[in-house]
Amino acid sequence: MFTTHTVTYQNANSLSMLGDESIDLVVTSPPYPMIEMWDQQFIQFNTLIGGYLETGDYVRAFEAMHEMLDKVWCELFRVMKNGAFVCINIGDATRTIENRFQLFANHVRIQKKFIEIGFDVLPGIIWRKQTNAPSKFMGSGMLPAGAYVTLEHEHILIFRKGNKRIFASAEEKNKRMQSGYFWEERNTWFSDLWDFKGIRQEINDKELRKRSAAYPVLLPFRLINMYSVFGDTVLDPYLGTGTTVLAALAAGRNSVSCEIDRSFAPLIKKRIAEEYHSLNSYNRQRITKHIDFVENYDLLKGGMKYTNSYFGFPVMTKQEREMQLAFLKAVSEVEKDVFEATYYDSAYIKSLNFKEPTLEILPVGSEVQQTIVF
Repeated sequence: MFTTHTVTYQNANSLSMLGDESIDLVVTSPPYPMIEMWDQQFIQFNTLIGGYLETGDYVRAFEAMHEMLDKVWCELFRVMKNGAFVCINIGDATRTIENRFQLFANHVRIQKKFIEIGFDVLPGIIWRKQTNAPSKFMGSGMLPAGAYVTLEHEHILIFRKGNKRIFASAEEKNKRMQSGYFWEERNTWFSDLWDFKGIRQEINDKELRKRSAAYPVLLPFRLINMYSVFGDTVLDPYLGTGTTVLAALAAGRNSVSCEIDRSFAPLIKKRIAEEYHSLNSYNRQRITKHIDFVENYDLLKGGMKYTNSYFGFPVMTKQEREMQLAFLKAVSEVEKDVFEATYYDSAYIKSLNFKEPTLEILPVGSEVQQTIVF
C-alpha cells in the first residue's frame, strides 16, 4: 500500500485543482472569527472588517469573517462525494466590547451555513481541552454576579453530504472491513465528549506561532479512522502546521491540503521529516491497549469468541476479524510539496511482535526520505 499527500499554497475559496465529487472526507480547523490572533488574517482579505472592529461594530465584523469561511464551505459541497463527511474543529470566541463581555458562537454560525448549503447536520463532539491554570477564570473572582463560566471546550462539528455512503462492490466491502476499529475504540471514539489536552506550539518563529493553533494529531487521527477507509482522500482546506497530513499518513489515507500562507511550508516539511517516524506509535498503542482490554475481559467475563486473522489476537465482534492497521515504512518528497508514503504489510508487523521501531534517516538533497527499520 502507498499513499500520496499534496500540499497546495493558495486560498481555499477556490479548490479548482480538485474535481467534482473527488473527496472522501474533510477534516479541518479554520481560523476562528472574533479571536484576536486571527483578526489580521481576516482583515487582509476584507479591509471592511478592520473598520468594523475599530468602530466597535462587532456584529458586522463577526458576520463578515464568517462570510469568508462560507466561500470555502460552498466549495466543499462541490468537491465531496455523496455520503462523505465534514469534520470541523472550531472554538467559540469571547470578547469585551465597550466594557461588555460576550460570547460569539462560531459553531452555531457554521452549522447554520452548512444547512443552507445542503449538508445534513450530524451529532457532534465536545472536545474538552481543559487547563488547570488558576488564571483561567474570567471576571470578578469570588464575588457574585460578576464572573463568567470558563470556556474550556471546542466543538467538532460533523456534517454529511447526501445519503449514507454505499460500499457496493466486493473490493469496496473488503476495504471497509480492513479499515475497521476495535469494539472498545468505538465506545470511546463515538462518544460526544472527548477529554484530552491540546498541544503547546513548538514553533520558533514568533510570527508563525501567532497565526497557528494546531490541534493534536490524535484528534484528526481519530476522525480519519472513524469516517473513511484505507486509500480514501482526506482534504484539509486550512492546513496550518500540517497536523492533518501527519494523521492521514498514520491512518493510511491520501490527503490534499490548502494553506494560504506559504511561510508555513518549511515548518510543514520539517514536521513530516521529524515527526513521521513516531506516527506508527498511534497504531502500536491501539494494539497495546486492545491486548490489555482482552486480558481484562478474560479475567472478568472469559474469552472472546472471534480472532483477528492478521494479528492473531482475540476481538469482540465479527466485524473486527479482517481489520488491519497502517504501519509506515518510508516517506519521500517525490516532487515539490508532494509526499509519497509506503507501508508494511500487517502480517509482517505481526511477525515482528509489534517491536518498537528505530529510525534510519536517508537525506536526499532537500527531499524528505526516511525509512522505518524494525
